[in-house]
Amino acid sequence: MRGRFKSQGEWYPFKHESNDGYDAVEWAAMLPGSDGRVGMIGGSYVGATQMLAAVSHPPHLAGICPAVTGSNYHENWTYQGGAFEQWFNQSWTAILAQNTLTRKIEDTTRAFSNRTILPLTNFPVFNLGGSLDSADMTRLLAPYYFDWASHPLYDDYWKQWSIEENYGTILVPALHIAAWYDIFQGGSLRNFTGLQSSAGNEAARKGQHLFVAIGGHAGSGQKIGQVDFGSEALKYDENEVSVEWYEYLFLGKKNLFSSNLPVHIFVMGANRWRDEDAWPPPEAKPTKFYLASAGSANSSSGSGTLTTTAANLISKDTFNYDPANPVPTLGGPLCCDAAELAPGPVDQKAEEERADVQVYSTPALGEDLEVTGPVSLDLYASSTAVDTDFTAKLVDVWPNGFVQNLTEGILRARFRKTTQAAEPLVPGKVYELKIDLWATSNVFLKGHKIRLEISSSDFPRFDRNLNTGVGATESATFVSATNSVFHDAAHPSALILPIVPKQSQPSER
Repeated sequence: MRGRFKSQGEWYPFKHESNDGYDAVEWAAMLPGSDGRVGMIGGSYVGATQMLAAVSHPPHLAGICPAVTGSNYHENWTYQGGAFEQWFNQSWTAILAQNTLTRKIEDTTRAFSNRTILPLTNFPVFNLGGSLDSADMTRLLAPYYFDWASHPLYDDYWKQWSIEENYGTILVPALHIAAWYDIFQGGSLRNFTGLQSSAGNEAARKGQHLFVAIGGHAGSGQKIGQVDFGSEALKYDENEVSVEWYEYLFLGKKNLFSSNLPVHIFVMGANRWRDEDAWPPPEAKPTKFYLASAGSANSSSGSGTLTTTAANLISKDTFNYDPANPVPTLGGPLCCDAAELAPGPVDQKAEEERADVQVYSTPALGEDLEVTGPVSLDLYASSTAVDTDFTAKLVDVWPNGFVQNLTEGILRARFRKTTQAAEPLVPGKVYELKIDLWATSNVFLKGHKIRLEISSSDFPRFDRNLNTGVGATESATFVSATNSVFHDAAHPSALILPIVPKQSQPSER
């Protein structure tokens, strides 16, 4: 695409990728030795370029292999649940801005070496006048960052290149590579299910495959974060899987993708690969685990519990959320600076010592219990503020005390109905909030506990909600909020987990 690597022109994320992808595919089809069938591979943004190229229908595009990428560049790229993905947006933009700066300097040097004598003021990087602060440099090198921040709603700015708006127009087979701890896990899974159900022809629908590894942007190998997933984690190399996909698709080879089971997942806890005939697995039964307490679930020392019966639910739990003292991010689906903020599974014990983290746990399990599929939280809550965030995190508590984060979600309360419009809260009113925790596949082993953490911040992964209903780009004013989680008979807050019965579990590969 224009403006990257050796291509000329100005790059702006997502803007030209459909047109440039079309041209690149058709150029490749005409190369000597080509039989006219073109496949694409790559991850992250290079997955986005594949999806956007497929939208434009290049005649010679015969397959794609998008890995760890998004489906909606508002909801699972720049924002999640209405909250700004601050860590990713700033760290990724910084990397790309550095590249853009290098390109501008090279262009300037080339112009002088060619004896094209132009005044320095003709080059924007030298034409700012006075001192150059970080905001000026960012506006020059990455103007899209400010556009992202100024479009918190899912509006026409985002819809113009949303993959989800175009599922019915993508007509090629695809291997979607996702990962449980990946920052774009939600988008990768949506792309598979969306194309499988909405593709414009039967061949395209049947040609969708899903491969779910462990780390994605959080890392690869046997050990990811602080957890060793065993030697089975090394069974597949994702680059080799991409090649195997095209050996099946273009050469007709019998391999992983030639069976009638299109879904291939790594089941954590059991640490084994397994093939499924669908995603989510049809045998997984959504099961409610109701939140309960004796009136104080604050920290892991509190009385919060999870129970599969709604009988005798009483009380509520209350905590203070102060934007000046947010809950710090500990691991999880992060990108793109692991040296500064480690991704993946990281022990959550320190976070659970905070009074502004509500902790709800089952007793130690008497037998293994598998959770595979989408995870959500039906939360009844109130706030003293006109807006606030609610975060939710599913964790696996080991007998030795290690607290392993599995998957998580967030909801900015003013976007509780839709991300296309904001609606402030009425302070003190109880609302039913639906929080999407994306998905996981994990066997909670005998002796382990299932745990849910609820809070109102996860910083710096997400920007802090200032509790005023005004975004941080508009005002720095903030107030503290007293937030309450309800779990009585009229407000049965529940974590919803997809439980796979033992007798229904498919055979492992």
